[in-house]
Amino acid sequence: MWPYYPELLSVPVPRYTSYPTAVEFSDRVGLAEQEAALAQVSGDISLYIHIPFCEQICWYCGCNTAAANKRSRLEAYLDALHHEIALTGVKLGKDARVRRIAFGGGSPNALQPTDFVRLADALTLHMPLESPEWSVEIDPRHLTSAWGTVMAVVGVTRASLGVQTFAPNLQAAIGRVQPAEQIEQATVLLRRAGVTSLNFDLMYGLPGQTMDDLKDSLDRTVALGADRVALFGYAHVPHMIPRQRRIDATVLPDQAERFAMAQFGFEHFTKAGYVQVGFDHFALPGDPMAKAVQDGSLKRNFQGFTDDRSDVLVGLGSTAISCFPQVIVQNEKNAGRYGMMISQDRLPGMLGVIRSEDDRRRGAVIEALLCHGRAEVGAAWLASLAPQLAPFIDRGLASIDGAWLTIAAGGLPYARTIAALFDGYRGQSQHRFSSAV
Repeated sequence: MWPYYPELLSVPVPRYTSYPTAVEFSDRVGLAEQEAALAQVSGDISLYIHIPFCEQICWYCGCNTAAANKRSRLEAYLDALHHEIALTGVKLGKDARVRRIAFGGGSPNALQPTDFVRLADALTLHMPLESPEWSVEIDPRHLTSAWGTVMAVVGVTRASLGVQTFAPNLQAAIGRVQPAEQIEQATVLLRRAGVTSLNFDLMYGLPGQTMDDLKDSLDRTVALGADRVALFGYAHVPHMIPRQRRIDATVLPDQAERFAMAQFGFEHFTKAGYVQVGFDHFALPGDPMAKAVQDGSLKRNFQGFTDDRSDVLVGLGSTAISCFPQVIVQNEKNAGRYGMMISQDRLPGMLGVIRSEDDRRRGAVIEALLCHGRAEVGAAWLASLAPQLAPFIDRGLASIDGAWLTIAAGGLPYARTIAALFDGYRGQSQHRFSSAV
């Protein structure tokens, strides 16, 4: 059982899909740094292609996405994306090898299947692909048989299905109605298309959600054979995401209920044979993610936990973020301005941050704590943080052995809070984040 100490979870903290986090990005970093970093790339790299459109906009969603209700707007975006792919391919270092390609959004299947094939062709033409693994985020409400066909042709083997919950009343409460039959049919279609690693995104802390609601969704997920599960706590931040104002905040579970739901999910999946990945992700033993946990190669990037060992992730499309060892650069967020920049034959890097030596050192500790539950910090650094670490050490949530800091099994839900102690920006930042659990 996880011990519950609400006072240790009272301060919202980042999810740490990068360090420094996106709130530290500024316009002091942009095009020049983006081009220089691309030119220096060598070895295995990964690509992320952002599709900022959905057929329907869910009320809870914090993604940069818009309704795909105007074909002309979609076509203009795709034209710009094709152009960016070509521009980026020319600027990549000559020794680069693309080993992974991920499509996210939004919902990539808001596109027509033929659009997806054309993007795959453009990547093949302009990028140095070397037998890459292809993955796609999928909205089950709009997954057609034609999509299954093109995914099989392209060779997609990994997919993430946006499930969130199977409960009809909760689906209505968050603006994402998708009958269980749709999710089941999507699962069958993806398997037939050749997807061997299938992730289900689920959520707890939804408005009006009960433990029985959560158990039913977890049971169905296990029965459908999801290879991976991401069990996220819903982050209600209407001050940042105006569409969330449509969600009734008066019936949201409180922190104690959220904590109990997270613990229930952890116990449910581990008892079902899943390997824990952090405290809120899970993978079946044969899945590459589980193997990365077991061999110590698990990492974290803008897509969350990953078995991707590359240090370089190149983002394509509006809002997409490129991460290099010494710099992080984000593309222009507005799709219209993004297209205008691309039309001028320039890359769309607009924001970012230089990763100093101290940033990289802190980022390595944060990543190790979140991915492996322990990090070699150094005795002097640990001593300097003794007062901040004491509440966790004294309660048995973490321990220190020489230069090493280890998070105990019961301390897993406090991992982000503990990791945040090594964040050199949090004391300065006024930005608000989501609940730690």
